[in-house]
Amino acid sequence: MYCLLGIEHQSSIDETMVIRCGIYEMLEYLKQAENKEYKRLVPQIIVVLYTGPKKWNGPLKLSDYFEIPEELKKYFNDWKIILVDVKEMDTSKISDEQTRYFIEAIQAMYKGSYEDLKRLKRMKKENFLYAAIITGSIDQVENVLEGDEIDMCEGMERMAEGFRKEGEVRGVIRGRSEGKLEEKQNTLLTLLTCKLGNLSKETENTIRSSTMEKLNKLTLSIFDIQSEEDALRIIN
Repeated sequence: MYCLLGIEHQSSIDETMVIRCGIYEMLEYLKQAENKEYKRLVPQIIVVLYTGPKKWNGPLKLSDYFEIPEELKKYFNDWKIILVDVKEMDTSKISDEQTRYFIEAIQAMYKGSYEDLKRLKRMKKENFLYAAIITGSIDQVENVLEGDEIDMCEGMERMAEGFRKEGEVRGVIRGRSEGKLEEKQNTLLTLLTCKLGNLSKETENTIRSSTMEKLNKLTLSIFDIQSEEDALRIIN
């Protein structure tokens, strides 16, 4: 085994991230050290993938938490994290086309850039939906849901109209008026169909009869859902 690679996903800034990662790593090393089958420990690399809207302003190394006297610095064991902010990623280094489109869609949605979105004409619908979830713009995707791949032209023109007026993509995973309830239900049914395939009548009826609060809870948990049973458990 060459190394253990850990990915920690953060959608918001966590001031304790450095300490948490340090605990994860040291506990894993302790487990390895106590395992007599290991002749040497396997190194770990933890990467924090940050997808939030704001610039990360939390600590990146252990010494950021302290004011360490100069004479003690050489004795202090520092600890740092590798932070990757999706908004600042250089997508030219991503060889897989759909992965590159996914990252570029997130960046464009956060910037409210219609022109950048319009260039992603061959982006798969599922990736577009996930980008919309991450950026909090899920309620705006109904206009661009035709087909397995998205034709960005007409649909994006309508979606981008809101971007132009607001100047930014605003968070919309929250309760709205009753007139938005059916749109939310349709969006979630589309998301779950993309992820799980055809849904049972029970699942569809449960979503159709759910409140906005329950639908928002299900939307926020969409990445954890692996089956219809998971969805029903969350929404009930």
